[in-house]
Amino acid sequence: MAIPVIDFSKVNGTGEERARTMAQIANGCEEWGFFQLMNHGIPEELLEKVKKVCSEYFKQEREEIFNNSAVANTLKALAEKNSGEKLDNVDWEDVITLLDDNEWPSKTPGFKETMTEYRAELKKLAEKVMEVMDENLSLPKGYIKKAFNDGEGQNAFFGTKVSHYPPCPHPKLVNGLRAHTDAGGVILLFQDDVVGGLQILKDGQWIDVQPMKNTIVINTGDQIEVLSNGRYKSTWHRVLATPDGNRRSIASFYNPSLKATIAPAPELVEKDNDEINQTYPKFLFGDYMSVYAKQKFLPKEPRFQSLRAM
Repeated sequence: MAIPVIDFSKVNGTGEERARTMAQIANGCEEWGFFQLMNHGIPEELLEKVKKVCSEYFKQEREEIFNNSAVANTLKALAEKNSGEKLDNVDWEDVITLLDDNEWPSKTPGFKETMTEYRAELKKLAEKVMEVMDENLSLPKGYIKKAFNDGEGQNAFFGTKVSHYPPCPHPKLVNGLRAHTDAGGVILLFQDDVVGGLQILKDGQWIDVQPMKNTIVINTGDQIEVLSNGRYKSTWHRVLATPDGNRRSIASFYNPSLKATIAPAPELVEKDNDEINQTYPKFLFGDYMSVYAKQKFLPKEPRFQSLRAM
C-alpha cells in the first residue's frame, strides 16, 4: 500500500482528465490525509538548489551542535545503561523554522536567497491546493484561504521548518519525530528523495511515505478537518530514526492566523429537523494552539472537546 501520487498539472486541463485528477485529490484528502504531487509547477532547478543549500547549512552550521546536543548525549548515556529503556519524550531531529520576520542562517552562501524564493513558490502552491479543496467540497472559490487569513488580507501564518534527522546510533531507543497530527491547515513537504523514515497511520497500520525525486507531499492538518466538518481528516504520522543517511525534510505550513475563527463551513453542516449536526466546535485558532502546545503527541479528539467546553 502506497500513498497516492498525483500529476497536479492535470488540474489545469479540461474534461475527463481534469475530473479524474480532482477525484484523485479528493480521495487523497478523504481516505489518506496525505498525497504526493508531481508536476506541481515548482522549477526543478530551484528544488535542486534547496537541497544543496539545506544540506550545506546542516553540515556547516548544525552538525557539530547536534552531535553535542542534550538529545545525543542522553541517548548515548541511555544506550550505555543498556536497561531496555527508551527515550520517548524527545525527537532525534535538528530543526529551525523560517518565517518572514525571524533570524535566518547567515553563514551558508545562497541560503537566504534560495529559501526566500522557495517559500514564495510554496505559498502559491498551497493556495492552489486550497482552491482545489474548495471546489471538491463545493465551497466558494477562496473559502479556505479567506477563513485562514481571517478575511481578505494576508494574515495567515506561513512557516517553513527545515529539519534533518542525522544517522542514529541507537534507532530502536528514540523516535525521529513522535507520532502526531499537524495543528494547522495545509502542509507541503519537500522530503529527502533517498533516505526514508516518514510513516502515516492508515487503517491501524504504519505505512511508509515513499521517497520520490522532487515531489511535494501534501498533508491536511486539524483545521482542514474542522472546516470540512470531518470530510477530510488530519492523519497521524511519525518519523523513524535510522542508522544510515541524514534525512532532510523541509515542511511548509499554511496555517490560520491566530485571530482567525475556525468552524465547519456552514454548507457542510447537515441541518436535521432544525438541529445543527456539527461535529466540531467553533474556536479561535490561537486558543487551539494553546491546547495543542500541551497535547501535540496525544489524541486530537480531546483537543476539540476542550475547546467546545471553553
